[in-house]
Amino acid sequence: MTKAVQLENITKRFPGGVLANDEVDLAVEEGTVHALLGENGAGKTTLMNVLYGLYEPTDGTVHVGGERVAFDSPQDAIERGVGMIHQHFTLVGPMTVLENVALGWEPIKYRGIAIDDDRIERDIRALNNRYGFDLGDVIHAPVERLSVGVQQRVEVIKTLYRGADVFIFDEPTAVLTPQEATELFQIFEELTAQNKTIIFITHKLDEALTAADNVTVLREGRNVETVNAAETTQELLAQKMVGRDVLLNVEQRPTSKGTERLTVSDLSVEDDRGIEKVRNLEFSVQSGEIFGIAGVDGNGQTELVEAITGLQAVADGTIEFDGVNVTGDSRRARMERGLSYIPGERQERALVLDFDLVKNAVLGNQHRSKFSDGRLIDWDAARAHTEEIIRTYDVRPPDPSAVARSLSGGNQQKFVVGREFSRDPDIVVAAHPTRGVDIGSMEFIHEQLLEMRERGVAILLVSASLDEVTGLSDRIGVIHDGSFVDVVTPDSVTEEQLGLLMAGERPEGTVSTS
Repeated sequence: MTKAVQLENITKRFPGGVLANDEVDLAVEEGTVHALLGENGAGKTTLMNVLYGLYEPTDGTVHVGGERVAFDSPQDAIERGVGMIHQHFTLVGPMTVLENVALGWEPIKYRGIAIDDDRIERDIRALNNRYGFDLGDVIHAPVERLSVGVQQRVEVIKTLYRGADVFIFDEPTAVLTPQEATELFQIFEELTAQNKTIIFITHKLDEALTAADNVTVLREGRNVETVNAAETTQELLAQKMVGRDVLLNVEQRPTSKGTERLTVSDLSVEDDRGIEKVRNLEFSVQSGEIFGIAGVDGNGQTELVEAITGLQAVADGTIEFDGVNVTGDSRRARMERGLSYIPGERQERALVLDFDLVKNAVLGNQHRSKFSDGRLIDWDAARAHTEEIIRTYDVRPPDPSAVARSLSGGNQQKFVVGREFSRDPDIVVAAHPTRGVDIGSMEFIHEQLLEMRERGVAILLVSASLDEVTGLSDRIGVIHDGSFVDVVTPDSVTEEQLGLLMAGERPEGTVSTS
């Protein structure tokens, strides 16, 4: 088959001697889906940034469509038919779908003084109909009002509008629900049916096997192997990624449940527009228990978590920690009562991106005697604490002076998890704790959560991954439209029954614990 992309001996070395890619070869066949699999820091995104013209390779050559190319910028790559859809979208929120799609590529009419909006709309609708993206009703809507899944379709349309034949997706499902991920893979099929070529960066084994024709595994900047997706297994891919056998499914050990540590009673929460997002919710989490919340994103999970952690006001009801009403307490007061929080949006809620890791490590800890005498922060102690987090959680690069923005999304997440777990909490609220992390880190974080459970910590787990919720939780509250449809145990429901509950239906055969 014709090679849409061929990279030969690509080496990328950054200032300070960091070797991100080490003589990597990659061949991608035209009209196929090719997964680039590896741990965080394995060099996946760096390699694709070379292909997209964001980085110049230190050594090696790039071929697109059989021709050798040398891109000085993404503009060069786009003009040669290579487009990249980043993990964090590059859309302008207040602008409409139409305006975002044509931004920088607007056709002009009336002697060069007006944008031809009618032509843009015709072109978008033609692409929409050709690929079945179902965006016809939102062309004039601001993208900030659209779901994440629809925004991703807008990014795809924008890339098609620029004439792309090769699509690079960087961790495309990191911000999607399972349903949206399924829809994305259907888009992959629609694109390849039109002889488009897709390279998608992932660390999720099941996605690589489900969506890809071929899989290339990177480890420590080198190409370990390229395999046919139909001829391998998750276990083999995990071993190639990490260099050792990996426990894909953690095993819960029996623990004795203690007293109620987190109690939510008749809780209602409104969003910033005054719309009720959580409705009369009641549940408790005991010492030594993981209480999971399953649901399609946007059904009140964010508002519930932020109300419990003190980031959002409560419209009605109460929240108690160890029997003490904390409903009106500040975020800091709740932390002092033993709360740790892993936010779902690490860049917005967990990190100051332009701070180094030392400063980020003491966020929320700056008042503790370990790091401060009440007037000044002990930066030596803070640095030692940061080094311990980096070492324990394998954060890369292992540099306390690195700014948070410079870390990959997965390494940012590992750092946040390490900081929150190191507080020695009594209650942990973990929202998507393994979002964007690789299989080895996921195994480690799951083990840490189970270890805390064994130590008597009460854990509220919110995750878009049904495997994660069912694999770790003692009980699961299935949320729909701000209320629990049911509370079940993992062994009492199938994945199909959970899916129906998440849609607001109550299937036969489930065993409720509520």
